[in-house]
Amino acid sequence: MMDQRDNREDRVFTPAEPNPRLFIGGLAWAATDEDLKDTFAPFGEVVSASVVRFPDTGRSKGFGFVEYSSTEEAQKAKDEMDGKELQGRAIKIDFARPRRENNDRA
Repeated sequence: MMDQRDNREDRVFTPAEPNPRLFIGGLAWAATDEDLKDTFAPFGEVVSASVVRFPDTGRSKGFGFVEYSSTEEAQKAKDEMDGKELQGRAIKIDFARPRRENNDRA
């Protein structure tokens, strides 16, 4: 049986198309949903902001998502905030990709 990780080097990175949802990486463990919302609100109408957490511990996974009401607002936030510091850590911002189906998860 082939390990699912064996095909990772075959993957080619293709950036996500511009869309209203941003991936925010490099977050401090202490960052909250409210921190994301407050930080990204100056660039447009934030529809949602969430830090992704481990379900069993509630600890941050170090990344999150911010969704705007338009792609233009998301582009502005990405342009202004990519590489900037949030709570002492440089954050990386990309347009979010659509969720992949993962049949291995329960």
